[in-house]
Amino acid sequence: MSRDGNHTRVHSLQFDSLSENDTQRLGLALGRAASPETVVALCGEMGSGKTRFVRAVVEGLEGSPTDVSSPTFVLLQQYSARLLVHHVDAYRLTSETDFLDLGPEEWLTGPGVVLIEWADRISNCLPEDHLDVSITSTGETSRRFALTATGPKSRGLLDQLPGS
Repeated sequence: MSRDGNHTRVHSLQFDSLSENDTQRLGLALGRAASPETVVALCGEMGSGKTRFVRAVVEGLEGSPTDVSSPTFVLLQQYSARLLVHHVDAYRLTSETDFLDLGPEEWLTGPGVVLIEWADRISNCLPEDHLDVSITSTGETSRRFALTATGPKSRGLLDQLPGS
């Protein structure tokens, strides 16, 4: 979180996606704006579109969206793009220790981009500065995205997105 004296400010954005094209537009913008050490913590119920959003982010990073699949059974996948993408799915992890056993120290602070699905399961392991993205289904193809920056780097990223 950015700090002003004794005050803590949280920067957030709500984005209402009325279609998959809107979701695509938001993901592309996030990918284009991403820089080294970008960490995105994705939360949302099963079927809310987390992996679909990751595909758009990867495409915005000049990677191939067809390479992206849900890493639920693999836990961690990597994709080549403008920046190396680490795609994690914490759904099947039973504890934060399971996550730490994956060796996240290297990629959470490395020159790539980290996209973590079901990040609420490992929230204590996230770096202080990351972008929280909560996805709520509001219809068959519509979604509400609540994005919250937790530090100066993620705030800069958030400021480059549609609706900010």
